Amino acid sequence: MSGNRGGRWLAALPMGILAVATIYPLLFTANVAMKTRREYVLDRFSVAGAVRLDNITSAWTSVGMGRYFLNSVVVVTAAVVLLLLLGSMAGFALSQSRFRGSSVLFLGCLAALFIPFQVIMVPLARVMADTGLIDTYPGLVLAYVAQFLPFTVFLMTSYYRTVAPEIIDAARIDGNSLYGVYRRIMLPIGAPALLSVGILNALFCWNDVLIALLMMPSAEHRTLMVGVTALRGQYSANIPTFAAGVLIAAAPVLLLYLFLQRQIADGVTAGATKG
Repeated sequence: MSGNRGGRWLAALPMGILAVATIYPLLFTANVAMKTRREYVLDRFSVAGAVRLDNITSAWTSVGMGRYFLNSVVVVTAAVVLLLLLGSMAGFALSQSRFRGSSVLFLGCLAALFIPFQVIMVPLARVMADTGLIDTYPGLVLAYVAQFLPFTVFLMTSYYRTVAPEIIDAARIDGNSLYGVYRRIMLPIGAPALLSVGILNALFCWNDVLIALLMMPSAEHRTLMVGVTALRGQYSANIPTFAAGVLIAAAPVLLLYLFLQRQIADGVTAGATKG
């Protein structure tokens, strides 16, 4: 009995250290955001004297984080909708509608997962500039779709391959067209995977800095994460305001992880097992 307890404590110790190492930066940032500049200069590690929202309000209104937040919501929503639509269609076609070259296309999606964005960054920027899409919402949305579509197609194809072919055959016998099978059968069956992949893509797009910085150079069209990086230079002497901006940017992601952690875990393992 004592041996089992010792083994549990031995396993719990590194997990506890990891939890503290993860939570402490969040608590430190929240604490700094509640301080005045004077309190931070005098002692950056002390607990804030009172719960103040002045820095958060200042970052939201004066600095323009509210506008950046809205930009991120618009771009991420449009990108995720397009990714789910195109990814689910491609996943259905590659997994159930076998055609000549389908295996090559799937392998191409797999290969695209291993190409870093830095490799295609310059060609993508030139194409976007030639088509007039630099510093526009559609340009950033299309860049996100181009970057994260292979990941979406891979997961949806893997998930749809677990669907029994007999279900598709029965739907075709009932008179459904290929589009009817996709809309009436595959979309409802794939709803759990679509939710998980949608959450993961939303997190990828929300946390992105490099693509947004490349596609949206003007301050007016900045996304939230780019706005936070700009705060570091603009308010380098006012760390509490910078911490408030970081807190605003991190809050949606933390809430998403808190309430949808099971769906996120399911998305990572989507299609990994044959049902």
